[in-house]
Amino acid sequence: MLDTDLNNWRHDHHYFTANDSGERRTRYVLILTAITMLAEIIAGTAYGSMALLADGWHMGTHVAAFLIAIYAYRYARKHADNPAYSFGTGKVGVLGGFASAVALAAVALMMAIESIQRLVSPQEIHFNAAIGVATLGLFINVISALILKDHHSHEHETHHGHHHHDHSHQDHSHQDHSHQDHNLYAAYMHVLADALTSVLAIAALLCGKFLNWQWLDPLMGIVGAMIISRWALGLVRQFSPILLDGSMPSSDVEAIRNAIEKDRENHITDLHTWKVSEHHFAAIITIVSRRPQTSEHYKALLSDFHKLAHLTIEVNHYQDSQYEPSAPQHGQKITPEDQPI
Repeated sequence: MLDTDLNNWRHDHHYFTANDSGERRTRYVLILTAITMLAEIIAGTAYGSMALLADGWHMGTHVAAFLIAIYAYRYARKHADNPAYSFGTGKVGVLGGFASAVALAAVALMMAIESIQRLVSPQEIHFNAAIGVATLGLFINVISALILKDHHSHEHETHHGHHHHDHSHQDHSHQDHSHQDHNLYAAYMHVLADALTSVLAIAALLCGKFLNWQWLDPLMGIVGAMIISRWALGLVRQFSPILLDGSMPSSDVEAIRNAIEKDRENHITDLHTWKVSEHHFAAIITIVSRRPQTSEHYKALLSDFHKLAHLTIEVNHYQDSQYEPSAPQHGQKITPEDQPI
């Protein structure tokens, strides 16, 4: 039985960033959008308005996106302590945002197909009804955008206490709390996309009604689809590196290497960093040194790297007769006595 409490050397893996305010606001927008969707579908069916029906089913795609966002929040919170997830559920919100981005791309594709069909085969447009529906949609989307807009005032309550592990992470309070909630941001982009389509539709319908430019309506649909596709692609590019364990920026990696190697006679032979959540990184570092120190010594050298939430260091000793400290190559096998400290 060890006299020392082993909890002092255990790592926490709670990288789930709670955003109760964001989840609550998403729920409000979900309810608002679902009510509007049902009202438009019922009214469109009762009055035979294709404009109302089309906008109602279109809003259904956003309802699905908001459901994904809320599910991601709840799943991440519920399974934050589940040992089945090696580094916790910090990426669940990012996965939800990625799914919403894919859904947004699907909406853009449907818009483009429908607009091209109407451009090739023009259909009669009931301008007054269509303008009314577009105006209603814009009003709902403006309210939803104001509700979802993230002013970075929410508490990013990061369940990642290192109070018992401060020998390796001296300061991981993550003082930069202005980090973006990717899950909430993706839901917000859905609302902005819908608002954009409403503005373009109103402009095109007004021109069609008063200038008889009926071709402008499907053309604006194509323009809107292109803009939304660009937004969706931007979201996918933003979220993908996190889901694929993207490394820290090269400048940070180089700074980590310099912090270790400028101390005594240390040489890093292996260095890996990757994201374990939206705002947290993990790192594994292999060091060889003529005068090796404890792992705590090397972790203290990296105490200013607040992005590092989980740090594992292997220390190997070499002697002059066994190894000449020339510039080590990545992946080079060290043959001295590889006895981790």
